[in-house]
Amino acid sequence: MENDSCDLLTYCDASMAKQWDGKKNHNLPPLRVLLIRSESGPLTVKHDARLAENKGLVKALGWHLIETHVCRLRRPPHPATFLGKGWVERITSAIKAQDIQMVIMDPDLTSIQQRVLEKTWQCDVLDRTALILRIFQQRARTAAGQLQVKLASFLYQKSRLVRAWTHLERQRGGFGFLGGPGESQLELDRRILDSNILKIKKQLEQVRKTRTLHRKSRQDFPTVALVGYTNTGKSTLFRALTGADILCADMPFATLDPTVRKIRLPSGQFAFLTDTVGFISELPSFLKLAFQATLEEIQEADLILHIRDIACTTSALQKEDVLSLLKDLRCSQPLIEVWNKADLVPHTQDDTTGLWTSATQKTGLKAVLHHIDTLLP
Repeated sequence: MENDSCDLLTYCDASMAKQWDGKKNHNLPPLRVLLIRSESGPLTVKHDARLAENKGLVKALGWHLIETHVCRLRRPPHPATFLGKGWVERITSAIKAQDIQMVIMDPDLTSIQQRVLEKTWQCDVLDRTALILRIFQQRARTAAGQLQVKLASFLYQKSRLVRAWTHLERQRGGFGFLGGPGESQLELDRRILDSNILKIKKQLEQVRKTRTLHRKSRQDFPTVALVGYTNTGKSTLFRALTGADILCADMPFATLDPTVRKIRLPSGQFAFLTDTVGFISELPSFLKLAFQATLEEIQEADLILHIRDIACTTSALQKEDVLSLLKDLRCSQPLIEVWNKADLVPHTQDDTTGLWTSATQKTGLKAVLHHIDTLLP
């Protein structure tokens, strides 16, 4: 059993190292990447937004985006390659011509599709979920954040375990901990992976209990959670409101771990402000599970500040994604909509659907604090 466990973890570690090793080697040139976005229906604004978002995710890792291809699928995805024969050949030519080292596919691939495409194209292939995990791994700075990313990585591996391996055909005989009669290598590997997932979940449960104790210690004052789509300026606004010295960067998922600071409101009462992880469209369910300890900070808040990048052309679509995730989290608290980056778009104060602010220019902050003061119990 010990040798089999080592084999499995070595495979998973190698796979994760290949797909989302967060350490940058500054002596090497950036990876040359080709991005593929496939669509089966008519091209829409949402499609354009998703494509632009994927480009941003690639560039956030410091990779060099060489080419982008939009594939129109006229029939169901091919079970082995996702794309049809014509597109596979076209991408093969582009890879050779441009010396491509990595292909990013959106939507997600099955493990078989990924393996077949890597063999055909002779380069690494990642889907969008693996790309997001890669960014999470690079951004995780605390022990809790690294645990959450590790859990997400193992859950991702488990979802692909059934068809990802070539050595799983053999059967194991034996008894006791060696496996029952005829136990397949796949079943054994799944048990090993489940064991490691359980171990991480227990560690994260301790993180959750610790954060619950911290919230109880703050229960004398109400809590306000900042939520929003990734890269809308939440952390910059948090710093502007609290004066906290935290990382603020023009990049997706700059914040993975919640940060809490006390603020004084215009009425004189105090409240705690919590900065949280940014949202993204079509977030896989296993990522929500892995980051449950962080998402609880939103669920337990007394008030939610929804930060929108009002200068973004897809701000309305991002709003839909955020509200959808809040619904999934069963959040029913009062919500204030904050329109950040107001300095980048023309507007009048008569537009009162949201609060116009600019975190970088520190304008509109008094109005935000006043509305928080008004809505808190």
